[in-house]
Amino acid sequence: MAQRVNRFIYWAPRILSILFLLFLAIFSLDVFDENLGFWGTVLGLFMHNIPVLVLLAAVIIAWKHEIVGGIVFILAGLLYVFWVTVMRPGIGLPVALAWSAQIAGPAFLIGILFLANWFKKKKIKKQ
Repeated sequence: MAQRVNRFIYWAPRILSILFLLFLAIFSLDVFDENLGFWGTVLGLFMHNIPVLVLLAAVIIAWKHEIVGGIVFILAGLLYVFWVTVMRPGIGLPVALAWSAQIAGPAFLIGILFLANWFKKKKIKKQ
């Protein structure tokens, strides 16, 4: 049973982070509706996917150093909540929190799972 839990804690944040990055990348596809031409579309795709590229770098590093994934994903979630609630004050706090929960919630979950794996690894090394 303990082996299954260890495998779950190891693989869950990695698989969820890849799925989360694919989910975020889908939002960049609206660039194709803007008729920007080839280079404009390439630039638009790049600009829309900067957060995805930053989180991808974090996932690559977190594959071996889970603390990095835990911190980066939790900070990304907090940054998104801040951006939605403070930078867009016209939508109201309840709507902003519900909206940000759809993006920040999975980021928090992934960060917590990476930290759980890091704590588990740290505990095993002490033994």
